[in-house]
Amino acid sequence: MYSFSLLLLLYLSQGIPFGFQVTALPVLLRQLGISLTIIGFSSILALPWMLKILWAPMVDRFWIKKIGRRKSWLIPLQSLMFICAFSASYIHIASNPVLFAGIIFVMNLCASIQDIAVDGLAIDVLKEQDLGYGNAIQVVGYKIGMLVSGGFLVWLSSYTGWQYTFIIVYSIIAIPLILLVPYKEKTLSNTKVQFITFTDVLVHLKNGMASKGILFIIFLIATYKSGETLIDGMFKPFLVDSGFTASQIGLWQGVYGMGASIVGSIIGGIVSSRLGIIKGLWLTLIFRLVPLFGEWYCTTMVPSPTVVILVTIAEHLFGGMLTTAMFAFMMYCVDSVIGATHYTLLATIEVIGKSPGMWFSGILADTIGYSYLFALGIVVSFIPLVLMVPIKKFNNTTYVR
Repeated sequence: MYSFSLLLLLYLSQGIPFGFQVTALPVLLRQLGISLTIIGFSSILALPWMLKILWAPMVDRFWIKKIGRRKSWLIPLQSLMFICAFSASYIHIASNPVLFAGIIFVMNLCASIQDIAVDGLAIDVLKEQDLGYGNAIQVVGYKIGMLVSGGFLVWLSSYTGWQYTFIIVYSIIAIPLILLVPYKEKTLSNTKVQFITFTDVLVHLKNGMASKGILFIIFLIATYKSGETLIDGMFKPFLVDSGFTASQIGLWQGVYGMGASIVGSIIGGIVSSRLGIIKGLWLTLIFRLVPLFGEWYCTTMVPSPTVVILVTIAEHLFGGMLTTAMFAFMMYCVDSVIGATHYTLLATIEVIGKSPGMWFSGILADTIGYSYLFALGIVVSFIPLVLMVPIKKFNNTTYVR
């Protein structure tokens, strides 16, 4: 239980910088009068999440025996995130936007590297029958972190200011850091993960890329969120332009929405474990279309608070189900010999695939408007369903833990 609790808290702390960036930062920048184009490109602060594969083999290979294979990375990275959050609490954002953005970037860098080590720890701990439930822990922990930084703190900022919210952030980050110190890792000889060389990594990745249906799998992982990010990247600025306050948006999007997302993530884990990985992914991809139509519907009128809340809850509920189902599918495809590195490769493809939608959502919104942009996002969201048809034929032909 200690290991599962630690996993939950580590994933939670990793969700804080990304949650602040995707939910709180667009609201903050819009309040400062920043253009939609710049808001769209501010998502480049998450660039480290796309580059994880570059240093994943180092995380798998280099460690200090006396400290522990995973703790050698987790303790210093968690400590640096704490220092960044502590520093942010003393910055006046309006006067030092570049410095503030730099701190968010460093926090994302630390969280992205730490994510590799935490995924490796999860691979050490989780058994095959725990994949659905284990990925629910991963996604739920991460989203609780996003809920805190992207929801609760946005709401709180209306009363205390943005600087004071980071006092809560570094306090939360300190909790798993304290728990890491006494944690006893399994010895290397008792784990499934073996000490590997860079050559071993390349050989196993090459074998994985040669497996049946791998191209369809790569395209599925890369596109399953593309349509969603086109819409989600501009939905919060759309709400600001529709006259809603930061406090309302933070409460609806970050608290109600993220709460629904956590419930959806749990349901997605149960569905994947009980119905099977492939069937669970099919089901959640179909359900995901419903709230996207709802967000588009909001652009056809001046939406009421009730409509926005209902659409937000549905969007996060079904989105949470899909995320957990996809992560379970990715772990299902992993070669356990290089588990952390292989999973990082798939996770990198996932991040790279969905990021362009966020980057260019602002330009498209400025050019064609919110309504046409959201309609385009719906069309793009049908691509993963088409890719699932051939993937179903290759069930059980890829690496399975």
